Formats: sequence, structure tokens, C-alpha cells
Amino acid sequence: MADRVYPAAKPAATNGTAAPTAAVNGGANGGANPAFPANKAQLYNATRPTYRPMPPPRRKHRRSCCCCCCLLTTFFIVIILLLAAIAGAVFWVLYRPKAPSFNVQSLQVSQFNLTSTKFVSKFNLTVTAHNPNKKISFFYDPININFSSDDVDIGDGSLPAFTHDTKSDKTLKADVSSSGKKLEDSEISSLRSKLKNKNTLPLEIKLDTKVKVKVGSLKTKKVGIRVKCDGIKISVPTGKSPTKATTKDVKCHVDIRIKIWKWTF
Repeated sequence: MADRVYPAAKPAATNGTAAPTAAVNGGANGGANPAFPANKAQLYNATRPTYRPMPPPRRKHRRSCCCCCCLLTTFFIVIILLLAAIAGAVFWVLYRPKAPSFNVQSLQVSQFNLTSTKFVSKFNLTVTAHNPNKKISFFYDPININFSSDDVDIGDGSLPAFTHDTKSDKTLKADVSSSGKKLEDSEISSLRSKLKNKNTLPLEIKLDTKVKVKVGSLKTKKVGIRVKCDGIKISVPTGKSPTKATTKDVKCHVDIRIKIWKWTF
């Protein structure tokens, strides 16, 4: 008895149109006519790449590295500060450094003419610089001198450069003057009112320079300093003889001037 052969799909319709099921399946599979029913690969679209989740970032490892770096940096900073403190202590024990001091020894007013058109003044200043160190000497650049009374500039001058040896005093003399300087009306009225009430003017002296320090055979770089002396009172001379200023209560302070870019501290 002969075997009967069954067709794999339904024959096309007599009017030339394909079966609805075959048309649908063919449209979904690029025009081919797959077998019906569809297999699992067709139902779940097996051609799509398999989704593989990314492993989570290793945050614990990064945090541990950051913590180690912070600890090492802190440790090195502490070591550097400790070494600097030890070096400073050894330096202080060996040399016992002290800042130089300045004192206004005398001040004479030779001329002081205040008019509405110009201002003329002349002073004779004597300053004493004292170096109390046994093993440290100072090298001073030329010194700029400024006289002011309540922020009104009344005279300028200068001192030459000098070397200040260990355990020594240096006497410095300078002429400070203002020749034909034009003052503002408010500045003139302020000076006149003080002279009229008290016959004296408060005076402030500023000395600006740079100094180099020598310790043994080692020399440092130049550092700016300002010497500021206040508590001085001057009187205007009435005749040709100069008048002496009161310098009994004068106090001079030495400050280090550090310049960073355009700012001076």
C-alpha cells in the first residue's frame, strides 16, 4: 500500500491570492512563507543580542585608594612641619635671633611755611639703629623717609644704604623737606586748626627699606621692612632758630613687608 504524501502548506487560492496566514507570516519574515505554527525563535525574536548587565563599579577600591593618598599626604605634611619646628628650635638655640630696633634721637624743625598756594618745610632727623644680635648682621638698602601729620604728607627724605654689624649701634642723619608742595584745601585747614588750638602738630615717621640678613656664612634674600615711629609732636618755628620736637614718648615698631603680586602685607 503506497504512502500518502501531505503538502507542507495550503495551496494558493484559485483566484491568485495567498492565504491570509501565510501572508501575515511572510510579511513578518521578509516575504518567506515559514511553517505554521511559528517556532520559539520566531515568537521571542532570537536574533536580538543577549542582554548582559554591566558589573557594578568597584567603589570600595577607589575609596580605599583615596583614603590611602590622604593619609600619606597628611603624614608627609606632619613630618615636614615637625622637621621645620626642630630646625627652627635648633636655630634659635644656636643664634638667639632678635629683631633690630630704631629710636628717634633728635628732630629739629628748621622751616615750616603753610600758605594757601604752597607748603614749604624742612626737618633735621637723627635716628639710631641698634643690632642686639651676637652672630647676626644686617645689610640695609637705601631707606625712604616720609613725614605725615594726620595722613597729610609734610616731608620726604632718604638715607643711604649701610651695613649693621653684630652688637653695634648706627647713628643715621637725614634732611627731610617739602619744597613748594601743593596741598588740598581740606589738608591746609586741618593743619591750621591744630596749630591754632595747640601750637603743635602730631607727627608720624615711616622708614621703608629692604634688608638682607647674614647668619654666619649664610645670607638670606632681601626682605622689605617698615619702621613706624609715632608719638612725636612738633612746633612751628617763629624766627630763624629751629625748634626741637618732643621725642620723649616716641615708639618705633619694625614690621616685615611681604609683597605678593600687587598687594603688600
